[in-house]
Amino acid sequence: MNIPTSPPTTSPDDLVHDLRQPRRRGQDRLAARQNERVVKGFWRAMAANDFAAAGRFLHDDFVLDWPQSGERIRGPENFVAVNQHYPTVGRWQITVDRLIADERGVATDVTVTDGVQADRAITFSELRDGRIIRQTEYWLGGVEPAAWRARWVESGP
Repeated sequence: MNIPTSPPTTSPDDLVHDLRQPRRRGQDRLAARQNERVVKGFWRAMAANDFAAAGRFLHDDFVLDWPQSGERIRGPENFVAVNQHYPTVGRWQITVDRLIADERGVATDVTVTDGVQADRAITFSELRDGRIIRQTEYWLGGVEPAAWRARWVESGP
C-alpha cells in the first residue's frame, strides 16, 4: 500500500464551506435573502393566477424541466401560455408549504389545487440577475403505498 508522506496541498479552508471569510458569508446571506424574495414573489403571482406577472420573475433565458414527463418549457412566454391554457375546473390555489434559500437558489414544496384536483410540487429554482433562470419541478402525484412495507411505515402528510 502506498501512503503519501507529504501533507496535502489543499488547506481546510478550501474544503470546508463554513470557513469562508465573514464578508463572503455576509454576501451569501444577502444573496439568499434576495433569491428568497424573488421566488416568494413568483409564487404570490402564481397564487393570484396572474401568470403574466409570474412571467416577469423569469429570466429571458428561462428553462423549466419536468423530468417525469420529459418536457421542457423554454422562455417566459411559453411558461405563461402553458399556465394560461392549463385545463382547470377553477382558479389555482397555491400554498407554499416550505421554502429553503441559499446564495445559489431556492427549493420550494408547494401544494396546488383547483378545488377538484390537488397535487404537490417540489421546485428547484436557480437565479441569475435577480430573476429565475432555471426551474426543475417534480410533481408528486398520488402513489399508493406498497403493502409489503406496511408494518414499518405510517401514513404521512
